[in-house]
Formats: sequence, structure tokens, C-alpha cells
Amino acid sequence: MARRKSKAKQEEELFQGLAGLAMLGGTAGTYSLTNSWKVSICVGVLGVIGVISLMVSLQRKRMKRLKRSGIAEIDQMDGFQFEQYLGHLFRSQGYKAEVTKAIGDFGADLILVKEGKRIAVQAKRYSKNVGIKAVQEAQSSIAHYGTDEAWVVSNSEYTSAAYELAKSNKVRLINREVLIEMVLAMKDRGVVTIEAFSEIPINQNTCPECGNNLVKRSGSRGDFFGCNSFPKCRHTAPMK
Repeated sequence: MARRKSKAKQEEELFQGLAGLAMLGGTAGTYSLTNSWKVSICVGVLGVIGVISLMVSLQRKRMKRLKRSGIAEIDQMDGFQFEQYLGHLFRSQGYKAEVTKAIGDFGADLILVKEGKRIAVQAKRYSKNVGIKAVQEAQSSIAHYGTDEAWVVSNSEYTSAAYELAKSNKVRLINREVLIEMVLAMKDRGVVTIEAFSEIPINQNTCPECGNNLVKRSGSRGDFFGCNSFPKCRHTAPMK
């Protein structure tokens, strides 16, 4: 099943289409008025340059926005740091947020409470798209923790299958774009953001690639840490 396109990718394809239309439309329209290919081509080229200039301007604004959000620093967090950060983020929105136990979390990394509603949150600090397993874990956590609903929050995107399953199971998926908006809103309120979490120690037992646990494995060169989601994730780390 095809993956959903990101907002940035959709905008890129839109501007590519606009550039083509500017070239063809400008050239054909001008030729119909002037009957001169030279003038028509010049007008078409100017139209393309205008579209490209707009693309560059929007790209600069997007990069400035990403830098301000601190999403690059969030991408460097491990699973434990990400959970702690999300707790801080949701508290800034008025939720009471409790981080669950690191081992045996039963599908929820945080429990949010606000205005009598309880929400189970599955946190996924991923470097790739999040699949249906996270949705299944979040949905199963509702019964275990007695919550009203479940969310999955990630710094990445989700597969189309994950979106489809989440829709049929009433699980809310918060993707990278929505997370950035939440962080920027928190920053606009003057709440301390990413800088406050630079001192949180990295959990050496968490895979930095997918957020799952690292487990001890043995190989021809001795013992090492490997991701427990192998072979889906092949991250390894030396034992100290």
C-alpha cells in the first residue's frame, strides 16, 4: 500500500506543476497575442522564474520554522527522552501527564488527563514511517489503562495502513507536522522547550533508530547490543 505524501512533498509537486503551466501557458498565451516565438518563450521563462522564486521563498520560511521548533533536536532524542519531552509538551496544554513504566508499558508511554477525559499515548521517536503495530498497541492500551481514547505521537510520518487502521479504531495519529505545530504553540506561550531537556541522560537500552529496546546478542566478534525488532531494524551498538 502506498504511503501518504508529506505536506512538503505535496507542495513540491504542486509548484512543479505550476512551473510547467507557467511555461506552457505563458508561451502559448503570448504567442497568440504577439505571433512571436521569441517574445513568447521569454514570457514563459519569466513565468517559470517567478514560480521558482516563490518556491525558494517558501522553502526558506519552512526551514526557519523547523529550526525554531527544535525538531532536529527532537530527532536526536532516544525513546526515554522523547517520552519525557512529550509529558512536558502536554502539560503545557493543560493536561496532567504521567509517564508509564519503561518496561511493560502495555501499549501506552503516557497517560493524559484533562477535564475528566483519560488518554493513553504511545510515543514513537522514529527515523522511519510508523506502521500498524503502534496503532494496535495504542488501541489495546485503552482497556488496560481504562482510558477514553488513545493517541500515537511521532516525530515521523505514518504508513497508509496505519492511518487506515487508526481511523477504523478511533486512534488519533499525531505526525511530525502536527507535533511541530504543538511545539511552536508551546514556545509562543513562553514555555521552556527543548533546551530544558538537554540534561536528560540518554537511555543506553533504547534503539536510536526506531525507539524499541536494545537487547544483548552474541556474534562471531563477541557480544553486542542489537534492536529487539530485528530484522525490521538492524541497529547495533557495542557493549561498554
